[in-house]
Amino acid sequence: MGPTASGKSGVALELASRLPVEIISVDSAQVYRHMDIGTAKPDTPTREDVPHHLIDLVEPDEHYSAAQFVLDALAAMQDITSRGRIPLLAGGTMLYFHALLEGLSDLPAGDSNLRREIEDRAGKIGWSGMHRELLRIDPTSAARIKPTDSQRIQRALEICYLAGKPLSEILEAPRARELPYTFVRIALVPSDRTILHRRIARRFDKMLESGLIEEVRSIRSRFELNDSSTSMRCVGYRQVGMYLNGMIGAVEMREKAAAATRQLAKRQLTWLRAMKGLKNFDCLNETVTEQIYAYITADLRVKAEPFR
Repeated sequence: MGPTASGKSGVALELASRLPVEIISVDSAQVYRHMDIGTAKPDTPTREDVPHHLIDLVEPDEHYSAAQFVLDALAAMQDITSRGRIPLLAGGTMLYFHALLEGLSDLPAGDSNLRREIEDRAGKIGWSGMHRELLRIDPTSAARIKPTDSQRIQRALEICYLAGKPLSEILEAPRARELPYTFVRIALVPSDRTILHRRIARRFDKMLESGLIEEVRSIRSRFELNDSSTSMRCVGYRQVGMYLNGMIGAVEMREKAAAATRQLAKRQLTWLRAMKGLKNFDCLNETVTEQIYAYITADLRVKAEPFR
C-alpha cells in the first residue's frame, strides 16, 4: 500500500522477479479500459512478463464498486493460490484495501432514478445546498464531507434515503470478516513529503509528454461521458477534461492536476495512519526494495534467491 508516486509498482515488479507472486492491482482507475497513461498502467510487455490481475475490467462509461472489487480480488486470489503462487496486492485505493481486509458495511445498492433526482435538485440549489440537507439528516457524515465534494454528498444522501437511516449509523455497525489468508501488510510512506510532491509533478509532466491529453480526447469521443462520470473524475482526467472544455488553460491544468494529486496522496496517508498491523518502509530510501524483500521472505519462510 502507499500514496501515489511512492513507487509501489516498481517495488512489486522487483519482488515478482524474485518471488513466485502474481500482482493484483488495487487501483480504482486501472479497472477502466483505454485509461492507460493517466493511471500509470503497466504496459503490455510488463504484463506479459509478470501476470497482473484486475486491470482493464470495465469501459469508462460503466460502474465499478468496492464491493465488486472484493469479489474480483477474492476470485483472483483463489486462482493464484490454487496454482501454488502468492497474490501480491499493490495499489493506492485504500477503500478497496479496507473493504477486502475489514469488510464492507451493508449498504444499499445504487438507484439511478434517485441519483438523477438528487442531481436535478442540486442543479437548482447547488451542492452546497445539498450538503446542508446532508448536515440536517446525517451531521456526522456531513462533517467528513466537503461542501464541494458532489460525488460523496450524492452517495451519502442516496444511502440515507434508501436505507431510511444515516450513513454514519450504518458504517458504525460491526462487520464480520474472516478470510483464509495470512496478510503481510506493507506500506510505502515518504519520510519527506516535499520530495514526494516533486515526484508527483514530474510524473504528471511525463504523462502529458506521453499523450495524456490525446488519450482523454479519444475516450471522450468514443463514450458518452460528462463531468459527473466516475471515470472522468479520476485525478488528472478531470483536469484535462476541464482543459478540453476550454474552462482552464494548459498551465492551470497542470497546476490543478498536481494540486489534486497532492491532496489524493494526503488522503491516502491518512488512511494508512488509521490502518492496523502495517509495517512501514520509507519509499524514498534507495534500498527500500531490498528491505521489503528481506522482511517478506523472513515472514513467508519461502525459499528465495538473494536480492541482487
